[in-house]
Formats: sequence, structure tokens, C-alpha cells
Amino acid sequence: MARTVGIGIQSFEKLISNRYFYVDKTNFIKEWWESGDDVTLITRPRRFGKTLNMNMLERFLSVEYAGQGEIFEGLSIWKDGAYRKLQGSFPVIFLSFADVKANTFAVAREKICMLIQSIYQKYDYLLKGSFLKEGEAEAFRKICTDSTDAKIAYALKNLSKYLFCYYGKKAIILMDEYDTPLQEAWVYGYWPEMVEFIKGLFNATFKTNPYMERAVMTGITRVSKESIFSDLNHLEVVTVTSEKYEDSFGFTEEEVWEALKEYGLYGNQQDIKDWYDGFTFGGRKDIYNPWSIINFLDKRRLAAYWTNTSSNGLVDRLIREGSTEIKTSMEKLLKGEHLFKEIDEQIIFGQLDTDENAIWSLFLASGYLKAEGYTLNKDTGADLYELTLTNKEVRIMFRKMIRKWFTGSGTVYNDFIKALLKDDVKSMNAYMNRVTLVSFSYFDSGRKPSAETQPERFYHGFVLGLSVELTDRYIITSNRESGFGRYDIMLEPKNTTDHAMIMEFKVRDPKEEASLEDTADAALRQIDQQRYETSLEERGIPKERIRKYGFAFEGKEVLIKADRK
Repeated sequence: MARTVGIGIQSFEKLISNRYFYVDKTNFIKEWWESGDDVTLITRPRRFGKTLNMNMLERFLSVEYAGQGEIFEGLSIWKDGAYRKLQGSFPVIFLSFADVKANTFAVAREKICMLIQSIYQKYDYLLKGSFLKEGEAEAFRKICTDSTDAKIAYALKNLSKYLFCYYGKKAIILMDEYDTPLQEAWVYGYWPEMVEFIKGLFNATFKTNPYMERAVMTGITRVSKESIFSDLNHLEVVTVTSEKYEDSFGFTEEEVWEALKEYGLYGNQQDIKDWYDGFTFGGRKDIYNPWSIINFLDKRRLAAYWTNTSSNGLVDRLIREGSTEIKTSMEKLLKGEHLFKEIDEQIIFGQLDTDENAIWSLFLASGYLKAEGYTLNKDTGADLYELTLTNKEVRIMFRKMIRKWFTGSGTVYNDFIKALLKDDVKSMNAYMNRVTLVSFSYFDSGRKPSAETQPERFYHGFVLGLSVELTDRYIITSNRESGFGRYDIMLEPKNTTDHAMIMEFKVRDPKEEASLEDTADAALRQIDQQRYETSLEERGIPKERIRKYGFAFEGKEVLIKADRK
């Protein structure tokens, strides 16, 4: 009989005790312990079992569970007698920053203080007896109630000391989702304050702590060493490209096939592979998204489970407010093309506004992109990665995201598409002016908005919108060479009954054009003079089936004219 599938369970004990579906990852304990690393930082995409593995590690090592190793019976770690002796033998400090989400530094700091305070309360039995000195006991009781940044920075180090005095053994420190408050800080604009606060906490906890045995940190991104890890020269960083622990997070293909057999779903392998495969950790390919696999086993239907679990606000913002190159690259990715980008796995959040490669590095770490391979760029010394969207689930997420960009104008964007297909220029003008009224400010709401960039930002967002809505009927390209120049947008029909389309966008220059109509005419002349239709004609599309449109912009006003020759 197949095991019950429990959704969202992050308690190792609950999974095992109730005989819920679980893929044995306990060998991670052995691999990590034998590595001998002092402080290990492991980065993996969200919902890939980081929290569950950390809970498993705590459940195995903590003195709180001494003599309760039977929960691991039948699992790989329990087959080694040496590790049975290790079970329940260390004081463990476990904390998660998953809930440290706030739009101000003050609130984020308060949440971290409350988190540390709750951990202290767990160990209030240390106040009994004479293990703590009088001053230490007082500090223990008042932790976070009246604390400076310096006192908070030493809170975990001091707790390690108190546990050492009590048990006579150094503590193991487990910190889950360490980068959540840092990502929030960047999004809401209090990055400098949070970096200084976290740097002090991490330095005291992991660098200058003689009462720490070892530590593990997990997160989605590897925040740059210069930001918060400058003093942690003993930090072992394990990213998605590292070979360590490559099959400890996520499901291997063999594990997925066994699960499908257990639930009578074997025979759906190709669909499962298309939707949920595509992750590569170290040298191990064909890693599957565990959250989506578990949900598929439970609900028995294909859906975008992983990409719908939490906000993708940061990703949305980086693309929507991104440069021409970012949007053009997204257009290529959505069509199944590959990008070749320099990747630095140390994410520098301060560069996300200015460095395109920092964005692709973030997307790779977050699981939205996969690396098909890489080579060394001999000129720059950087790794040049071949990138593509991870799988069908991720592609669907981006398509939904782009559609939402135009929801502020209701169904108007879809109405514009319908008018475009019918060659109804009058309706196209009416709809497009309503779309731009809402969307111009939306595409230009970055940290450095500029009136000059509004049409460009809208144009490239508009292209992505077309790519999403018309991808079944057209091959959509932008800014490509044809004839004697580079056109703005070209729609090449997949069906011989549809018309091809060429669109040229121009912002009115009052020195050259007396009116928007003159600007639209200039756009149409450019299409003809540069012979943009050449590439379409070379593919066998006759002139009479090629429509040409000139788009003229002035502020948020748009005028569209068609070439009726």
C-alpha cells in the first residue's frame, strides 16, 4: 500500500512517525560530518528540502533527542554503527530566518530579536543551578528586551558558551534561510543597515566563537563575501555548481521513478520530466523539484506547483524594470533559446540595478535557469555559462508574470491583440492609448526612473507580452537585422492563412516632426527604406500578406498608422 503524501511537512519526526511519503536523505548527515568543515553554507532553490534536512540534522544530533535514535531505524544513516553512537550527543542551536520579512529595518531587527529571545526561552533550564554566573544569568533573562546591536551580535555566541558550561560539549549551530532578511532589505531599501547588523551577528556567532563545534547555514543565494562574510575565511560554500551534497536536496530521477511506481503512476515519465526536471547540482543532472513531485503524487495532475507557492516579486521587478538587454534575453528564453552569460555565484545585491550578469546569477541560484554547460572566458577570467529556462513549470510562471504586467488595464491588452489580428487600426489606437496610460509608469517604476526611458521600457515589455499571447500563432522577434537595418518587432506567421507584421516604434522629436501623425509616417517610411520585409520575403511570404505599422509616441499618447499600399 502506498504511503500517505503529506504536503508541506517540515518535521522529520512527523514524516517518519506517521509513515508519510519520504525519500531517504539521511546520508547527508554522514557526508556532512565526514567533510570536517567548520562552517558550511549550502545554497539551493526554495522548496528543495533545506528546512527538512536541517530539522533532520537537529533531530539526529541534539542532546534533546538522546536515546531516541529509533526514529532513524531502516534509514541509511542507521546502518553505520559509528553514527548510532553520534546520535543525540551535542547541544544544538537551530534557528530559521524564514519569517524575517519586513518593509523597514526596525521591524526586521525586532523580528530577529524576538527569534533569538524564543531560542533563549527554550533553554531557560540553564538558569537553574550554578552553571551561569550572576551577570550571565541576568543577561540571559534580559536578552533582547533592552539590547543594543552589539549585545544582539553576541547573543548566539553567549548561548553557545552557556550550553558548553552545562553539557561540557561545544554547540552545533544550524541557521536556515539566512538570506531572507537580506533579500527583504534589498527590496525595501534598507540594505546597508541590515548588512551591518547581520555582519556583526555572523562574525561573533561563526568566526570568534570558541564554543561552536560546527555550523551549517542554508539559503537560496550566496550573498557576496564583501557584504557579510568578509571575516569568515573558514566558510565552506556549497552552491548549485558544487559537487558536495549534489543529491541531498531534490529528488534524483531514480527516486522519482520509484515514487511513480509506488503510486501507480509509472508511465507518466516524459510529462514529469518536461514539467519538473532540469535542475543540475554539481555534476548530478536530472534533479527534480521535490515540492512539485510530492504535489503531483498527491493530486495526480500536472500543474505549476512550485512556482505558485510564494511571491516572485523580486524576479518580476528585475525583469519588468530591467534594461533592454534583460527583456530581449527573456524574449529569447521564452522561445526556448539559450543565453551565454558570465556568472558570479557571489550575489552582489547592490549591483542588481546596474549589472545584468548579477541578475542572471540570481536567477540561476534561485532555480529559474539551468546551466547546460560552461567555459572559461579567457579575456575576463569569468565563467561563461550556457543558460536556459529550467523546465515547463518555470516557463509557465514567466508567462503568467508577463500577462499580469498588463492586468492594470483590464482586458484592454487582449482586446488590442484581437484588433491587431483583425487589422482594425481604429480600435488598435483606442486600446493602445488605454494600455500605455496604465503601463508606462508601471514599466518605469524602478529606482532610477527616467522620462527618456519610458517608451523603451514599455516597448520591450510590450514585445514580451506579444510573445506570450501570440506564441502559438507567430514567431515573434525584435531588434533583428533585415534588409538594411534592424526592425523593432516582426511577427512571422506559423499558419499560411495569417498575415506577417512589422512594427516600428518612434518617439516624436518636435524638431523634426510637426505632429504625432508625422512621426508615425516617419516610422512607416523607415520600414520601407530599410526594407525590413526582406527576411519575410526570403521565407516565401508574399508582399500582400505583410502588414506594416508605425507607432508614434509622445508622453503617454500613442498614434498607430498602417501602410495601406
